[in-house]
Amino acid sequence: MSLDTINFDAGDALGFATLPGERVRAFEAPETLIERIESPAPRFSLIDQMFVERGTKADWDLLHDLHYKAENLSIGPRFWKLTLDGQTIGVLVTANPKGLLKERHVAFPKIKPGGGDTVITNTDRYLFINQNFRVISRFVIDTMFRGIGAGYRMMNLVSRLEGNRIMEIQSSMSKFNHFGQKAGFRFVKPMNANRFDKGLKFFRSHFESSPGDFEGMVEELARLPAEQAEVIVADARAFYYRHSALEKTGNNRGKGRERVAAMTPREVLKSIAQMTLASPLYGVWMNPDHGREMPERLPLSAFDWQKPTEKLKVPFDA
Repeated sequence: MSLDTINFDAGDALGFATLPGERVRAFEAPETLIERIESPAPRFSLIDQMFVERGTKADWDLLHDLHYKAENLSIGPRFWKLTLDGQTIGVLVTANPKGLLKERHVAFPKIKPGGGDTVITNTDRYLFINQNFRVISRFVIDTMFRGIGAGYRMMNLVSRLEGNRIMEIQSSMSKFNHFGQKAGFRFVKPMNANRFDKGLKFFRSHFESSPGDFEGMVEELARLPAEQAEVIVADARAFYYRHSALEKTGNNRGKGRERVAAMTPREVLKSIAQMTLASPLYGVWMNPDHGREMPERLPLSAFDWQKPTEKLKVPFDA
């Protein structure tokens, strides 16, 4: 057999032809390495360029339209921002905690009123809560940066930087998106609002629509004769002011009636629904860095230096 025939047969066996006189060179197949990582976790490539730091109300104004509660802020707001190359892509607002909260009394039964409280004990309770607690009031991430793990990382780092012993959150979204749980928060069992039964009774006595169908009630009100609609709106304003602690405390104290009177029918129905039908999850995070001196800002990747409930590992470069 000639060399030409051998070359051709070899080439044909490899799936390509050779011309007479050509030689076929044999190449070793490259080694294929398959690596299996236990519990792999995806990582966003720009996370090291994102920083958590103090913000201002201007940062909230920049993104607040993306939040479903954009109308007002809670008492004593402090602003934190998430930046990427100097651009604000997330805002978290903390606020003063509520003085009394039944979900808190489940988590911390020793600070629950006992029935024999005095002015002194009530005052001391409020002082203790204000000195040790802070609450996450508003939180929004730019839609371009959702789904990359920025939310729970920022929540954890802000809770550290705030410096309080305990950070609280009341969030209905936590039932569906477990960003609070990923940040290290622990939640108590969901509870109905204090005015839940009264809210159901009010809505059912004025509307045929289900109390859970807010838009249905608004549309139903719009179809009624003007005189009948005015009576229902007046009843709604009276009901809301009578049962709303929000309109009688803090910055609203003394002007709550004026605020409620100026509400549109849609606003007052929405306020009643939020006050009576909402059942947000209550969660707390115990700050392991309480009492430590903290930097002015932290890279978002600092969340991954330790577990969510462990002390921040040092040294860090922020």
